[in-house]
Amino acid sequence: MDLQDLLLPPSEGDGDGKKKDSPLKSLKVDLDFYKESIREVAAELLAESYTQYPIFVAHQHEVNVGEIILDKAELGTDWTIQASSLEEFLEIGIIKEDKKEAFINKFKKADDFMCLFVVVPEGANFVFYPYD
Repeated sequence: MDLQDLLLPPSEGDGDGKKKDSPLKSLKVDLDFYKESIREVAAELLAESYTQYPIFVAHQHEVNVGEIILDKAELGTDWTIQASSLEEFLEIGIIKEDKKEAFINKFKKADDFMCLFVVVPEGANFVFYPYD
């Protein structure tokens, strides 16, 4: 799934005739700003054999998974990014053991794409966003 797949179609609104912008539009802006920092963290996680499957949690509220690497309050952005891994997602049950192989098969090369777990009030989903 790509970030574009999670954006609201232009025709969807909030019922008062005005088009409602998806919060994911601001995520794209922040990711373009953050991408080199995220790429560096992913490379470090891979180089240190911490994980072969780095996952970055993007959120606007508070979540209890991973460690904060880019704090929206400190950076004046809309989204906070936390670094995690497939192993942590398995440990805390976000990814079930019986879905591990399916996740690995869908995982895109960490040198080229960041794997994001995007958390919004409506739910959460995985997105692969290219560095370039």
